[in-house]
Order: sequence, then C-alpha cells, then structure tokens
Amino acid sequence: MKYLTIFLIAFLGMSVSAQSQDAISTYFEKHMDDENFTVVYISAKMFDLLGKLEIDELEDDEAQAVLNVVKDMRGLRVLTTEVNPKQMYKEATNTINTKGYEVLMTVRDDGDDVQFLIKDSGDMEVINELLLLVGSEDEFVMVSFVGMISLDKISKLANVLDVEGAEHLDKLEEREN
Repeated sequence: MKYLTIFLIAFLGMSVSAQSQDAISTYFEKHMDDENFTVVYISAKMFDLLGKLEIDELEDDEAQAVLNVVKDMRGLRVLTTEVNPKQMYKEATNTINTKGYEVLMTVRDDGDDVQFLIKDSGDMEVINELLLLVGSEDEFVMVSFVGMISLDKISKLANVLDVEGAEHLDKLEEREN
C-alpha cells in the first residue's frame, strides 16, 4: 500500500508538471506563426548535441561553464512581441496554469509586470523549470527553461561570466548546504 501511495503521488506530480508545460506549449504554439512575435525554440535534441561536446577539451572557462549548465537542459522557448504587450501578458497569465509553480519574484513598477516562477524538485538544489513573464508598455516576453537547472552550476556560470550579484547566489547556496 505504501508503494502504491508513493506511485500515485509521483504520478500526480508528473501530471501537474505535464499540464502546466502543455499550457505553455499551447500558448507558445498559438503565437508561433504570428508575424508580430519573435520566436525562439531550442529542442531537447539540440541540448543533447551540445552536451556531447567534449568539455575537457575546451580551454575557455566560460564555454565550459555554459556547457555544464546546458547539458542538463531539455528545452528553451522564448516568445516576444511589441504589439499589444500588456494584453499579451494578461492573456498569458490567464492561460498558463501556474499552480504547480512557486513564485520566485514578482515586480510591478511603472506599469511593468515581471514574474519569475520556478518548479523545483522539492529541495531547491535543482530547478526543473524556470518561467519568466514580462509585460511592459513596450514589450511582452515569455521565456521557459525546462530541464535540470542546478543552482550550483548557475552560480559557477555567473562567477565565470562575472555577473553582478553572483556572490548572492553563492551565499544562498552556502546557507542551503
């Protein structure tokens, strides 16, 4: 009985994940052929190919750090438009079921709305999906990263790229360990 309960919980978790990803896919596909949108889609296969590059042979620290992050990615979707951006933001937030996500950050300033949402594995060391929604007066942006996004690898990438605020990721990681 215990194993059946564990199986059902895992199945329901996968079902919620698949439903929210399906809503993102549906929204993305709805606007994919619209000339008003800029569309970027990188498939799991492309990430697989990038992950097969010989990281040890690369001498560039930045390239190695990027490949370490990329090799666990399963997909990337980007959708942007400058046509009716506030309306597109409202449509996206009403269409995409975000119940399985945790709000990482929300910003509302001078009519701009930004939401960072994550879906994690439960321990916050690995993020399964990062969803970014932006609605401003000038632009609507939706970005969905899917895969196993390790906070440790992201922190190392940020340090190698000398990203401002990277030290905050390190401190967050140290507190969690």
